[in-house]
Amino acid sequence: MTYTGVVTTGGPADVRETSGLTISKVSVGTIDNNAYLLRCRATGEQLLIDAAADPQTLLALAGDGGLASIVTTHQHWDHWIALPEVAEATGARTYAGRDDIDGIKARIDVPVDDGDTIRVGEVELTARHLVGHSPGSIALVYRDPEGTPHLFTGDSLFPGGIGNTEKDPARFASLLKDLEEKIFGELPDETWFYPGHGGDSTLGAERPKLPEWRERGW
Repeated sequence: MTYTGVVTTGGPADVRETSGLTISKVSVGTIDNNAYLLRCRATGEQLLIDAAADPQTLLALAGDGGLASIVTTHQHWDHWIALPEVAEATGARTYAGRDDIDGIKARIDVPVDDGDTIRVGEVELTARHLVGHSPGSIALVYRDPEGTPHLFTGDSLFPGGIGNTEKDPARFASLLKDLEEKIFGELPDETWFYPGHGGDSTLGAERPKLPEWRERGW
């Protein structure tokens, strides 16, 4: 089956294979939160992005392979409400952006800064700090050596716009600047991105809309 990125809460995972990772996407919780399981194809080690809700669903997704790591993209409750239970059940090492840790009511083992590397098996993910939706939001970049880059954006970038900055001009300007410099400025159009809610997109599909986003202010 071809990966589409379209998932529904309570439905099956959508799965895609890259040269180094198997990426499984599920929707959990009451507001369509996405969670992503990354499995290193060489070692079987697994990393979860956002233990957002429905811990039993996430534990079943991980299966017998367990979890080595859990990354929380930002401090908003709907992205970590299942983190305490999933981390305790698996013993996973937990990561979050340094400036968001105080807002996460769960154990965070490793504070993450811009440019830090997080490994899953033999695969390296690069963290990018994007300020605006929250103070410490992070995105994760996987540069597939045999294919297109993959980008996990949390709630900082969606198809059709940047993350919610609550009509705060300073926060909006900060997030748009970080996205333009660290994401659109460094990654090619074919980069596939996976947001914290809803469907996926590519940077090429969204890049022409940047002036419109700047003009409308959200």
